Amino acid sequence: MWNRRQGRFRPACGVEELRRHRREREAALRKARREQQLVSKRLLREDAPEEVEGESAARILGEAEVQQFLWLAQRGPEEKEREKALVSLRRGLQHPETQQTFIRLEGSMRTLVGLLTSNWALLQLEAARCLHELSHSEQSAVAEACLPATSYLLTYLSGHSSDFISPHMAVLEALGYALSQLLQAKEAPEKIIPSILDSILPQHMLRLMEPGPKLHLGVAVEFAWCLHYIICSQVNNALLLTHGALSTLGLLLLDLAGAVQRTEEPGLELLACPVLRCLSNLLTEVPVEAVEGQMQLRDERVVVALFILLQFFLQKQPSLLPEGLWLLNNLTANSPTFCTSLLFLDLIDPLLELLPLSKVVSVLVLTVLCNVAEKGSAYCQRLWPGPLLPCLLKTLALPDTEVVGQSLELLQLLFLYQPGAARAFLQQSGLQALERHQEEAQLQDRVEALRQIALHG
Repeated sequence: MWNRRQGRFRPACGVEELRRHRREREAALRKARREQQLVSKRLLREDAPEEVEGESAARILGEAEVQQFLWLAQRGPEEKEREKALVSLRRGLQHPETQQTFIRLEGSMRTLVGLLTSNWALLQLEAARCLHELSHSEQSAVAEACLPATSYLLTYLSGHSSDFISPHMAVLEALGYALSQLLQAKEAPEKIIPSILDSILPQHMLRLMEPGPKLHLGVAVEFAWCLHYIICSQVNNALLLTHGALSTLGLLLLDLAGAVQRTEEPGLELLACPVLRCLSNLLTEVPVEAVEGQMQLRDERVVVALFILLQFFLQKQPSLLPEGLWLLNNLTANSPTFCTSLLFLDLIDPLLELLPLSKVVSVLVLTVLCNVAEKGSAYCQRLWPGPLLPCLLKTLALPDTEVVGQSLELLQLLFLYQPGAARAFLQQSGLQALERHQEEAQLQDRVEALRQIALHG
């Protein structure tokens, strides 16, 4: 990065200073990204209001009705009647007015959580669904009322066998969703996450994400999101590392890459998203030797798997491309090993093909390339020659300041380590490309500094 000083540019920014400024900027971006992810709400229910016999089933319930449904669910003479009462309550809880009525009733939350321990799977499932209706409420009072239920929820989830196998996967899926919503509450880092980390639940979560025949996609998705919010909170990620979180997530990444190649099963991208986020955020907090010491993150299979997923996202879910590129950025930021894999597996060209897709993608691709270039002369020699210069000349023609700024940074690194790059830049009208930005306040100092380096070395 180029520092301003009394309106003048600094034409001789050292490599270490450049690297330090890049790391400071990336740390700020990662912090902002974690905070944004931490408050993102995922709504499980995206379907239309349920219809029963031609009439809307989701109606506002009064206090007497809520009490009646809770009583029937708990003490109804027949299982069918108890289940029907919970279904009616769950539909009513789709309304904010019913949610307010529910939380005002003394003992309502204890009753609901108590139904999770019943011996009937359908009752457990409907109770879990009621809890998840409450958990994604936008009303702060409802969210706060859910907090006391967390300890009961953790006791229930932690009480299973060491393999964390339940015959009712739909119940676990709904409970996982409810827990993931509670983990986004502002009180979670102080009131919920420490309790989770002190329990056996993190190990259970990681077992649910182990690839193999026992993997249940829906359950794995929900607990992967739970793990994501725990990691974002940064309460004690070192503990997760001791439980083998990096290794488990790395194995799951490899398995997902294989799955998208051999099947078109819907929903794989729903699991890929939280897995990529978990890995990305964990990698920002551990030293590179610790990362490379994790058995499943030492070899080039991780890079290959990531590019398989990038191609899958490009075809099926382009909005997830930034998630994969963030992980690639964090893998290459401090690791010559992963940068070497990019070069020797000839993955630079596929990376460059993503440049035109969007501003966010362009910036991340250029950032990854900067990670490679800053490793030194040998890396820049492999980047150059090739399609890189024509691509950079195209990005310099764009009006976006952030994309152009990242392109200038990459060119500076190339000029420092590969003198031939500056000569080729001049021969291909590079100065004219720079002139487009010489009057832009945020770029003019850096543009002039790069111009001087290109002309005089």
